[in-house]
Amino acid sequence: MRWNFKSKPQKEKVQALQQALQVDEIIATLLVQRGIETFEQAKEFFRPTLEDLHDPYLMKDMDKAVNRIESAIVNGENILVFGDYDVDGTTAVSLVSSYLKTITPNIATYIPDRYTEGYGVSFQGIDFADDNDFSLIIALDCGIKSVEHVQYAKDKGIDFVICDHHRPGEILPEAIAVLDPKRKDCSYPYDELCGCGVGFKLIQALGINRDQTIDDLVSYLDLVATAIAADIVPITGENRVLAKFGLEVINRDPRPGIKALIQNLKKKQLTISDVVFYIAPRINAAGRIKHGDYAVRLLTEFNLEQAVEFASEIELFNADRKDLDKQITQEALLQIEKNEEGENFSTVVYQEDWHKGVIGIVASRLVENYYRPTIVFTKSGTKLAASARSVQGFDVYNALEACSEYLEQFGGHMYAAGMTLLEENYKKFKEAFEKEVKATIQPEILTPEVSIDAEIELNEITPKLVRILKQFEPFGPQNMTPVFVAYNVIDSGYAKTIGAEHEHLKLYLKQGDSTGFGAVGFGLGNKLDNVSNRKSFDIVFSIEENEWKDVVSIQLQIRDIQNEA
Repeated sequence: MRWNFKSKPQKEKVQALQQALQVDEIIATLLVQRGIETFEQAKEFFRPTLEDLHDPYLMKDMDKAVNRIESAIVNGENILVFGDYDVDGTTAVSLVSSYLKTITPNIATYIPDRYTEGYGVSFQGIDFADDNDFSLIIALDCGIKSVEHVQYAKDKGIDFVICDHHRPGEILPEAIAVLDPKRKDCSYPYDELCGCGVGFKLIQALGINRDQTIDDLVSYLDLVATAIAADIVPITGENRVLAKFGLEVINRDPRPGIKALIQNLKKKQLTISDVVFYIAPRINAAGRIKHGDYAVRLLTEFNLEQAVEFASEIELFNADRKDLDKQITQEALLQIEKNEEGENFSTVVYQEDWHKGVIGIVASRLVENYYRPTIVFTKSGTKLAASARSVQGFDVYNALEACSEYLEQFGGHMYAAGMTLLEENYKKFKEAFEKEVKATIQPEILTPEVSIDAEIELNEITPKLVRILKQFEPFGPQNMTPVFVAYNVIDSGYAKTIGAEHEHLKLYLKQGDSTGFGAVGFGLGNKLDNVSNRKSFDIVFSIEENEWKDVVSIQLQIRDIQNEA
């Protein structure tokens, strides 16, 4: 790995903050690196409140959206809440539909089928609305590029309110309202909300219109926190507030659907990581293996007994998803080994029978293996569909835009995207994508990087430091778990490999006359020789609390190990 040291902040700023907060230099350094330089900013960071949330009416078109929805409620119109089949989409649909059902019974939900309809607003979904007398569709986590679809609906007398967070195209759909903080003409103060976050701003605005306060909407934040965690959006500003209070709801009194999913987890307090690695994959498994409707049904069920039944169904989908993911990853790795000639800057693979529901996960696995921008294709009807994943620092969306002449459609973010193309264009696209990546990627980006916040001595790691670091949570993009470097440490002679295939490393580390710390290095089993025989080595690590048989201890989680040259 490349060890990349973050720029050291200005000493004067660190000293001023250290004095204002009466904290150790290391804490002040970490805060200044995160753009927190004053007592007031630190107070907002460590003690976020729901009052820190922005007025939803600052979002362009919010007044139009609320007026149209209120008018539909007054006139007894049928409203269809439409959303994508991933975690962000299904949580957003669950949130908005369950809120609207507290006001009017004329609410139904619609999640497109991943296989027959594909991503986003579908003509089939609009036909369903037309056949069933829906005159208003609220689209969540999709719709920003659905110009033709919205026109098609308009011709049938169906209005659209769009709530999206993806980058808009040159032309916006002619909807009644287009809520998207990434609109160029939208001056909303925070533009990193996820789709469910935009949905929450909509119900917040509807709530204000009905004399409700933010306290009346707190129970919906378990869904928002789940979407923020799953969609890998920055945990800064408004997202950090929503994630923090949403996690509190998950840990204190989540909706029955989430309670049913986590009832077998033997953890007292769930973190954002638990949401990312435990809750989110299960919700996602519904749309990947069967249908996103199963996730909405679970998340909108208010009878716990029924929710437990739904959750057990989703557990089976998740087990299937794991098996498929493993099988397809192995097939993709074999294909790459067989076909790779010379040094490639990208990885593009295709097999017509790969399960469309897991190609995104497989792309992520291939990035872990080869650390290249990666696209995995499969057959979908008469076309090929694909998921793309990128490496740190490379915008795969821009690369797709440069090759868009070969694509039927595409959409996504800097690090993840989806697309479809005609089979005859696959080879041309693959060549164009490789050429574009080669021309635009910085060569050093192709080596995985670990970003280091600061150097620390092991004797500086105290229970007090750990308590303060816990207050930096929730962690996520732009507020990552602090990562430290320590030099010249040794293992006390207990180093061993653990795991079914000896893939992990367990150690007990000391530095000089410091207190020893237990440490674990996931995926670092191959580094056992580097730490044996009391060799001195350097480590990059984060600090965590490890709970074992009700005893909590400080543990170092090692990211990388290097011996002195």
